[in-house]
Amino acid sequence: MNDPGRCLPEPRSIAETGLSFGFPVDLVLKVVYFANELTGQGVVDHLKLPFAHVVEELLAFLMKDDMLAITGSTGFGERAYKYAVTSKGVAKAQEVLARCQYAGPAPVSLKASSAVTRSQSIGEVRVNQSQMRDGFQHLVISDEMLSRVGPAVNSARSIFLYGPPGNGKTTIAEGISKLLGGTVHIPYVVEVDGQVIKVFDEVNHKPLPEPASTPPGFGADPPSHDRRWVLCRRPFIVAGGELTLAGLDLVFDPISKTYEAPFQMKANGGMLLIDDFGRQQVSPRDLLNRWIVPLEKRVDYLTLQTGKKIEIPFDALIVFATNLDPSQLVDDAFLRRIRHKILVPDPTWEQFREIFRRLCPKRGVEYSQENLEYLIQESYLKAKRTPKMVHPRDLLDQIVDAARYLDVPPAMSKDLLDRAVEAYFVKL
Repeated sequence: MNDPGRCLPEPRSIAETGLSFGFPVDLVLKVVYFANELTGQGVVDHLKLPFAHVVEELLAFLMKDDMLAITGSTGFGERAYKYAVTSKGVAKAQEVLARCQYAGPAPVSLKASSAVTRSQSIGEVRVNQSQMRDGFQHLVISDEMLSRVGPAVNSARSIFLYGPPGNGKTTIAEGISKLLGGTVHIPYVVEVDGQVIKVFDEVNHKPLPEPASTPPGFGADPPSHDRRWVLCRRPFIVAGGELTLAGLDLVFDPISKTYEAPFQMKANGGMLLIDDFGRQQVSPRDLLNRWIVPLEKRVDYLTLQTGKKIEIPFDALIVFATNLDPSQLVDDAFLRRIRHKILVPDPTWEQFREIFRRLCPKRGVEYSQENLEYLIQESYLKAKRTPKMVHPRDLLDQIVDAARYLDVPPAMSKDLLDRAVEAYFVKL
């Protein structure tokens, strides 16, 4: 397992980057071309590569080949030299840009990316009863439910959360994601056959400060970390109704000539929630057929524009959450491949009352046990209405809205409860 306190050492040569020599050469040329003029240190900062033995050799090669020229200096040393693209370099840069316009941090190789992903596997995560209780103490949830969710988390495979709407399936999934803990290294981009795949995503990945390097021995300098990787919390990625079958493969940008990694690749080492499963633009059957092999073999295959297929680790806890009937969505053959199936039922009346008791202080609403019983009797039992986990929160929000309009303190009075019920529930 990847030690979260261990940094990935930076490459000490061009060979150690895992890239063919021509790729970083072209990348340096594009970076300087777009900047018009850039110092050696500027190239280092842009590419996330060390100057010594890497960037300095790339710059020297481009200088020798008359692609770059030194135009001045901002200080002392070679890092301070300012570089610009020559007329010959301009022609070469335009040729390179016609193939690929990417000019960001240097990639890591697909081989290195796969090795690191496997070293920080989600399969190493373990939770016990105590951690489950602590992680879900903010929710009203039964010990029976925790006893089902805990082993499912430890499986690090797949979970099917199903049941009536409004009972917290998404909230349970969010709680699971917080239990995963730990950190993972995620590459900015991955290179394969000269193609660039963007992996790091500022929306879905949460960066953390890189841990301190290994304490040095006497008189030694600590090794620097490879800045082509971003230390992040274990990912928690949510895909809802916008999910398409094409979104589960590499997405090619014909303008920049780069690829965007699919959800499951970005979720490696963490969790991928397919929310409202069955309501995606892709049919459940097609979606599940796409993942039958990855769920069993823990590897996935993505396709480049050239038609070549590449193998990547499939190392995420996949959670399907749906309020539709599972038997109408998928067949038994697929359900057998889902490791854990968990029904999230309607709350008991005691759970329903407990949610109100907990939420009233948080919403600034005066609690009344007597009027809560009035609500249950009049608006649920007599109306033959089924309680949902989400109802207390939503009804209290309605009370707050009504109290502000009436300019009265928010409280569980019969009048405000009746107004909340009238506004919240649809009369059929």
